[in-house]
Amino acid sequence: MKAVVHFAPEKHSVEIREIEPPVIGDEDVLLEVSNVGVCGSDLHQWTADHSWPVRYPVVLGHEFGGRILDVGKSVEHWKEGDRVVSETAAVISHDNPMTRRGSYHLDPTRKGFGYGVDGAMTRYVRVPSRILHHIPDELPFEQACLTEPCCVAYNAVVKNARIEPGDRVIVLGPGTIGILCAAMARLCGAEVAIVGLEQDAPRLDIARRYGCEVIIGDAKPWALQRDGLGCDGVIDAAGASITLQIALDLVRPAGWISKVGWGPQPLGFNIDPLVQKNITLQGSFSHHWAIWERVIALLASGRFKVEPIIGGVWPITEWREAFEKMHRGEIVKSVLRPV
Repeated sequence: MKAVVHFAPEKHSVEIREIEPPVIGDEDVLLEVSNVGVCGSDLHQWTADHSWPVRYPVVLGHEFGGRILDVGKSVEHWKEGDRVVSETAAVISHDNPMTRRGSYHLDPTRKGFGYGVDGAMTRYVRVPSRILHHIPDELPFEQACLTEPCCVAYNAVVKNARIEPGDRVIVLGPGTIGILCAAMARLCGAEVAIVGLEQDAPRLDIARRYGCEVIIGDAKPWALQRDGLGCDGVIDAAGASITLQIALDLVRPAGWISKVGWGPQPLGFNIDPLVQKNITLQGSFSHHWAIWERVIALLASGRFKVEPIIGGVWPITEWREAFEKMHRGEIVKSVLRPV
């Protein structure tokens, strides 16, 4: 079967390869993939500017959904034909203290699809049954496969920030996660501005559809509008370390910053404002079972929509076009389908 494979650490070491279907274990299911989203991390691995270890060669793709084709002999509550989406924590240690306290997504030994184990940019993928979630018939797979980035946004905005209705919140970075964070903050009752650059114009137009104010360049005037002290909170969803310095400048005293964007560069600036302004800086990583259930309910009810961010659906054989359109910022999100 055809798969999008990341095969070496050098830049652009991704290609279509023929691979064998996976063999499932007793507690796994064999999932026939319907759709798989392209994540910014897939692009980072393709361009070789990622900051996490990769097991080469590996099939890319961790945002996916499909139908169960087969189940292991120890699997309960799942059957052939079930429509499901999957979390990303493919391998965890059940004995790790973080797993034992329910935070398996923070288990340091965790390995995820697309970098630690084979992912879903192919027709069939092996998935542990413990991380599956039912999706209703009315939720199309090309939308359901984006449950994962919605869960990242939910964790960053709902769990790891402290938004109150009427808060003024700035989002840095109009990528997939930034726009979804902005939309989630709007759902929580905040006034939201999302900040980008001139070249981000197509993606910023999508953010407007979620009711966000769009700022190109300096967000300081918007941050100071209410009382001159700054915005209530900043969601840093950009893939560069320097945006943390911008966030520290924009947020008010006793405000908060939720940092969900990865940036491998050294900081290189003074973080004394964090202390002087009594700012809460909170990292936000991944998600867990309860978040997935909430997000699926929001998507199924129509209260949270992902249709605006989908820029197209490509067969996996045309993965390069899908990657390049996202990389150039022409669209927010590419979705692939097996062939």
